[in-house]
Amino acid sequence: MQYYNTGVMPVSQEAVSVRARFIRQTYLHLALAVLAFVFVEAIFLSTPFIVRLGLSMTQGMTWLLVLGGFMLISNYAEKWASESSSKTTQYGALVLYVVAYAFIFVPLLYIAIAVSGGSFVLINQAALLTGFLFLGLTAVVVFSQKDFSMLGAYISVGGMVALGLIVAGMIFGFNLGLWFSFAMVLLASASILYRTSQIMNEYHHTQYVAASLGLFASLMLLFWYVLSILMRLSSD
Repeated sequence: MQYYNTGVMPVSQEAVSVRARFIRQTYLHLALAVLAFVFVEAIFLSTPFIVRLGLSMTQGMTWLLVLGGFMLISNYAEKWASESSSKTTQYGALVLYVVAYAFIFVPLLYIAIAVSGGSFVLINQAALLTGFLFLGLTAVVVFSQKDFSMLGAYISVGGMVALGLIVAGMIFGFNLGLWFSFAMVLLASASILYRTSQIMNEYHHTQYVAASLGLFASLMLLFWYVLSILMRLSSD
């Protein structure tokens, strides 16, 4: 998917100083998005009504509606951020994205805290592992200078298969198991490789907000399944 406008030069063809500034801005906004996620999540988890609402929505077919609404919001937010030249619209999309992710993470984080006996041990471990994996994958792209754009088609197919399995599991009541979480970690890792590789080739130098939004989505997907694996292993 091409994110820069037709006729607009991608950042890879800009001067070195412009590319460096774009990369700094992209990762600065990614860091700010993560901090905002932590802040909003802390508010959500300390609000009994939101916790009850989040937990109630994990029951039966309701969770499918939540996932559908989340995917709709995500698609629109990413479209707004990537296609709009307005910084206000781009930042609004990023804020919407962060809040949506914070809400959908409420049940998982609440259960992780409960499994840990009221502590944040599992969450902290998952955050640390996710951070190391993200840095390692970023380093692979930067130092190898390989083009991972070929992963795009595989990620799209893998995402559709994963969504189908999740829906089937909810409808027919079967547990996807630990193997599925490991497969999703691989999918999220491939997505990070793809997103990082495409930063220089798919974006105009003013679209650092859109670039950070894409990286944020992949990072959160990785965090979700790393935490899911740790929770399952700790309960066995």
